[in-house]
Amino acid sequence: MGLSRLAQEFAAEIKQHDWSDAPYRPDRAGHNRERDDKSSKLPVLDPDETEVLRLNVMWVTAQVLAHADQTNFDVVEFAQACGVNTQKWKGGIQQGLRTRNGRYVKPGTWAELSDE
Repeated sequence: MGLSRLAQEFAAEIKQHDWSDAPYRPDRAGHNRERDDKSSKLPVLDPDETEVLRLNVMWVTAQVLAHADQTNFDVVEFAQACGVNTQKWKGGIQQGLRTRNGRYVKPGTWAELSDE
């Protein structure tokens, strides 16, 4: 069906960001270590650790987007747009979102949509 404009913009930011040193510094949106001379002094995550961090950021964002658009949101398409290697997680992309009774739960809760 295609991602909404908002989902496309979230995905673009997540994909563009250099997550390899994210745990070690507060950062502006769109950080890129190759253009930042201060980064050379910081530790760097290995590629697998960086992928897990990107995956978690994608899931947190996807929970909000999926709740807002219960019927049209495609989490696998969103993950791919974020730069997540969906083949690596083999079916686990959908399982990263909280659902109850087939519905995405309200962000920040375990409540069903009808419990809002």
